[in-house]
Amino acid sequence: MEQFIVSARKYRPLTFANVVGQSSIAQTLKNAIERKQLAHAYLFCGPRGVGKTTCARIFAKTINCFNPDANGDACGECESCKAFAENRSYNIHELDAASNNSVEDIRNLIDQVRVPPQIGKYSVYIIDEVHMLSAAAFNAFLKTLEEPPAHAIFILATTEKHKIIPTILSRCQIYDFNRISVESAVAYIEKIAKNENIDYEPEALHVIAQKADGSMRDALSIFDQVVSFCGTNVTYAKVIENLNVLDYEYYFRLTNAFVEGDYCTALVIFDEILSKGFEAQYFIRGLNSHFRDLLVCKDTRTASLLEVGAAIAESYKKQAEICSVAFLFTALDITNTCDAGYKTSSNQRLHIELALCKLSNAVNLRKEEQTVKTVDNIEKNKNEVIAQQQTKQESRDKIEKISGNDVKIEEIKEKTTVAARPETVSIKGFSNLTESINIETKEVKQEESNTLQMTENFTEEQLFTAWKNCAAVFAQKQPRVASAMIAAKPVCETDNVVVFNVQQIIQKQWLEDKGIARNICLYLQKELKNTTLKLDVRVDQSGDRIDAPKLYTDSDKEKHMHEKNPELANFQSVFELYDGK
Repeated sequence: MEQFIVSARKYRPLTFANVVGQSSIAQTLKNAIERKQLAHAYLFCGPRGVGKTTCARIFAKTINCFNPDANGDACGECESCKAFAENRSYNIHELDAASNNSVEDIRNLIDQVRVPPQIGKYSVYIIDEVHMLSAAAFNAFLKTLEEPPAHAIFILATTEKHKIIPTILSRCQIYDFNRISVESAVAYIEKIAKNENIDYEPEALHVIAQKADGSMRDALSIFDQVVSFCGTNVTYAKVIENLNVLDYEYYFRLTNAFVEGDYCTALVIFDEILSKGFEAQYFIRGLNSHFRDLLVCKDTRTASLLEVGAAIAESYKKQAEICSVAFLFTALDITNTCDAGYKTSSNQRLHIELALCKLSNAVNLRKEEQTVKTVDNIEKNKNEVIAQQQTKQESRDKIEKISGNDVKIEEIKEKTTVAARPETVSIKGFSNLTESINIETKEVKQEESNTLQMTENFTEEQLFTAWKNCAAVFAQKQPRVASAMIAAKPVCETDNVVVFNVQQIIQKQWLEDKGIARNICLYLQKELKNTTLKLDVRVDQSGDRIDAPKLYTDSDKEKHMHEKNPELANFQSVFELYDGK
């Protein structure tokens, strides 16, 4: 009877070209061999089963080959290559640091390093799981790792790079291995299946690759397990049955129920899933991933992030069309919150059932929010229209007194009366209302720009009152502006120019660039009924400047304060305060 060899060993790559998912690292090592730029120590880091030890063996085999081929790969025919293939090479030494992690083990290794190779140029020492070495063993290894004999090369492999001390890291060339993508794993398994004359469904191999979670070794081990169960015909149904994976069809049915707002169907499907022996938290995590996959299908730019078979991908695209982006965002938030609170819930089944009810109500809730928002906007626009028409009516009364143009005033009043009729504001006629508002606003702005010029005089007290009111308006949404206005005292110069003094040039630039100064000016014009008013933002030269003298001592500070406010000396004298002397 022929001895069975697992696929992970039988199909382990023998050349850099066959290494799966690590093309950049394989090419770098290959170039180093061709150019004879070999380092004395390498550190291979990465998750389990991604090819760290495989690359270390290929590297050791290639550098000791007597007759490499034109591509720089080992020939496989020389004595060194044959010894490597038969596991009897004395040039390649593998050490498991998990079981040889003491100082004594490292000392034995150091003694062994001094012995030159019998065949070939280099003795390669592959130390796997190197992070398991003790701190004392690491320190004992430092000197040899930094200055080994010319024939010795160390290759350290680990899955936990953060556990290795910095002094070891600084002595090695570090290579970070990537997780194997689903596409790469599927392609390699397909190649093995064809070589073994095994029929398969692409969706079944995708499930195997996803279950492996980025590990090629795990993917091949799962493939062997599935073949033992399915025989020579690997199908999607048998794979999910053997691996206890929840069928995609459950998620599609649940999503349809959510979109239709049918929470009863969702709860029945969940009960069916539990009756098949699936863990509830595993289910909610799978549902979360399902919503994520639907979201990436909504845009062609992210469609490539979907890692499923072609047939299932079509189902995702069809269902993504009936799900809005807003619903998917809400669904992701609900499932993620449910997953996070699952462990701490006292009634875990009810915890998930409540999340399913929320998902079933997500679409209806969204519609209600949009309806309320639309009604609120209509009511807001209605109030704005009424207020705007009242303002226009007041302006037109003033125009009538100033210009005496009775014909034009009558036309404007007629337009104002039509636009202000309450019956024109309704939910059904929202689009007409918006259009009417835009037309009336344009006409009135044009007429006001041509005819309305308010030039009422205002006192300093009126200016201060308008300034304070303007600061109160800005205090709600832009407190920085309100603070600057309160700190500054407006000064009215000739020709109705109001000076706004600020402390720094950056404040002046910010107020002008953001259009805030213009908004303040418009508010003052409206409040003081004078359209000729202008606002000039200036930097207060009397304030602190870069070139101003620095105040270091208490007496300097007191003197400066007295200069700014002479009444301070009187205050100190009355209350017998410290005079700084």
